[in-house]
Parts: sequence; C-alpha cells; structure tokens
Amino acid sequence: MIKPSIRSIINDKIKTIEGDSHDIHVVGPIQLPVELDGETKIFQWYSWLKREKNSIQGDADLYNELANGHYAELQQSSVLVYGDFAEGEDALIRMHSICHTGDIFGSHRCDCGFQLKQSMRMITEHGTGALFYLANHEGRGIGLFSKAMAYLLQEEGLDTVDANLELGFAEDARDYSESIAILKLLRSQPVSIITNNPRKMEALREAGMHIARRVPLWGQTSVYNEKYLTTKVVKSGHYSAEAQHEVNQVKAL
Repeated sequence: MIKPSIRSIINDKIKTIEGDSHDIHVVGPIQLPVELDGETKIFQWYSWLKREKNSIQGDADLYNELANGHYAELQQSSVLVYGDFAEGEDALIRMHSICHTGDIFGSHRCDCGFQLKQSMRMITEHGTGALFYLANHEGRGIGLFSKAMAYLLQEEGLDTVDANLELGFAEDARDYSESIAILKLLRSQPVSIITNNPRKMEALREAGMHIARRVPLWGQTSVYNEKYLTTKVVKSGHYSAEAQHEVNQVKAL
C-alpha cells in the first residue's frame, strides 16, 4: 500500500486521458539531463501506459495498481520535451519508433540510430520540441523476435517490406493513436514534424492536429542500409532526398 505522503508527491504528476474502454496514464514531467554531443541538455520526460478500465475507485487504489509491477512486462513509451513545448510558437516533434539494433547497438542495417540522435539535436537547436519514443513499434510494429526473423529473410535477398509480408504481417503495423493523445495533452497549437514518412503526417491530420510544416531527415547512407533506404521510398512511399532537393530548387526560383 502506498503511503499518503508518497501519494501526495506523485498525485499532481500523474494525469489520465480517459477513453471508452481504456485509459492512458501519463507520469511527468521529470527533469532529465541528457548528454548530447558533449553538452548536457535538460529535457522534461514523461512516460505513459494504457490500462483497461475497471472498477478501481480512488487515486490510492489506482496508484497501488500502477506501482505493483503488473505492467513491468509490457513495453512502455515515453516522450522527451524540450523548451516551452506547451506555448512555444513553433515546436518540432519526432515520432520515433524504437529500434533495438539501431538505437542501442548502433547497427547500420537501418538509419534509426542516426535519426534518433539527429532529431534530438534538431529539437534542442530549434529551442522547442518533443521526441516521442514509441516502444511497440519495433520492426514497424511486429516486435523484436519477429524482426530478427525478418532479418534472416533479408539476408536471403528479401527487402524489409517483403520480409514482413512473408511472415504474415502487415507491411507497417504501427499505430500512432496513443502518442497523438499524449501530444494533444501537452500541446494544442500546430507542430512541425521531423519525418520522411507521409503516414505519420496522415495520422496526425486524421486526429485533428494541424501540421505547420514537414522537416526532412536523411543521413548515414552506407552499403549496409542502401537497400533498406531505397525500399522505404520505392515501396513504403517515403519522401526521398532527391524529391526534397527538387522542391527546394522550385522554391528558390
């Protein structure tokens, strides 16, 4: 049982987004000093979990349930917020899908690790923004073990899309509804999104968020991820660096 003195500390730091069958509980903000390129940047960190509605009454029982370890085995997402995100005139956001191999180990089979760090740089340099780190998005939503099986197929010549399809998954099974709910909790004004993926923009627009602009993010191309990056453009409909270059040339005329 959580003591009343402890509940008083966390009471104002947990917010609930109510849904029809599930609620989303958000904890934060928590000051998080992060080392970035040799400097310490101060972010505000939030984490959240989705919980089925039940008959629990009162904050005391709810906090006991949230803290008892029942949810420890579930992957949970979070967001790093920088600057005056709620009221800043222009805020950059990045919806970043977890990539165990790229983000943690620095794998060059993809560009995820580069995009993670680069988007954090872009947000801090801009002065206001948020990086959403989405835990259930591994392998475009198929999970880490299935992603490993997909990698085996890729080593036999299949691309990322065909590997997922051959294993019986959708090309892209990611869902952005939870992260968009958190975004709406933290900010009501328009956002600028760091992405090459039009599906992320569509998800935001369908949820009623206004997108001020799209900020492209390319880099870390190598012999190891060339096919992966090409497949993103050719089969998944991502914007390409060449297409953005052509847009910039037109704007300059």
